Amino acid sequence: MLAFTIRRILWLFPVLFLVAFITFSLMHFVPGGPWSGQKKLPDQARANLERKYGLDKPVYEQFGLYVLDLAQGDLGVSYRQSNRPVRDILMEQAPRTAVLGLMALTVAVVLGVSLGLLSAIRQNSIIDYVSVVFATFGASVPSFVLGMLLLILFSAYLHWLPSSGWGTWQQAIMPVTALSVLPTAYIARVTRASMLEVLQQDYIRTARSKGLRENTIVLRHILRNGLIPVLTVIGPVAAALVTGSFIIEYLFSIPGIGRFFVTSIAARDYGMIMGTTLFYTTVVVMANLIVDLLYAVADPRIKYQ
Repeated sequence: MLAFTIRRILWLFPVLFLVAFITFSLMHFVPGGPWSGQKKLPDQARANLERKYGLDKPVYEQFGLYVLDLAQGDLGVSYRQSNRPVRDILMEQAPRTAVLGLMALTVAVVLGVSLGLLSAIRQNSIIDYVSVVFATFGASVPSFVLGMLLLILFSAYLHWLPSSGWGTWQQAIMPVTALSVLPTAYIARVTRASMLEVLQQDYIRTARSKGLRENTIVLRHILRNGLIPVLTVIGPVAAALVTGSFIIEYLFSIPGIGRFFVTSIAARDYGMIMGTTLFYTTVVVMANLIVDLLYAVADPRIKYQ
């Protein structure tokens, strides 16, 4: 297990290098630059700015210098944030994005697994039909569309919840709901299919014939043995929640990394784009590693050599 974990962590470095190379290349191949959207600058002023930030050098030399700085933990500076180090901006905004993502992930896993389990145990009942309808609806409505509907209903029309900001539980209800409905529906569908397959196994009939309590059968046999497919999708779901927070943070004016990333793309803020992309890449890789390690917890038969 330890050797497997170390190998996976070491693989993070070539992944980060490849992502950095692709992102850096795409940024510089797109026409325009960090000062294209501003008021037209004199040619001399533009040349001075490019010389200051090293943008007058060939692209391959810029990338080499960036990789050297990255190896020392330097993510560069933000051109539009008064030359603030990107690392400081990420450290300041990351807690809000992390809390939003963890809250949405918790809601998605708890509700998704619960709905899927109840739907499978009570197959063809009213609970099953409601769960299937919810899963179909949740999988059909994008998070940003649901977010706008929630804003119109609960903020503009009913005036029950604030439309923007972060810091109180009232401000968290709508963004967490908008971000978690789609993964909840997805997890519920996967859980239902997995549990239905487990319910048809011989050892479930044997457990019931031995007179075990239904709660014991559900928790010890059905749920545990049906969690492997669910754990498989949690990694991509966590990644989807992270990337989905871009639009949600911007929509609800949450001062997190996602909102800064959206504005940095429009402003061609190369330092923020690179730093945020590499940050999210690290989060996604580590989330997938945690899911792989949880396989062995859910099923002791799985061994990592």
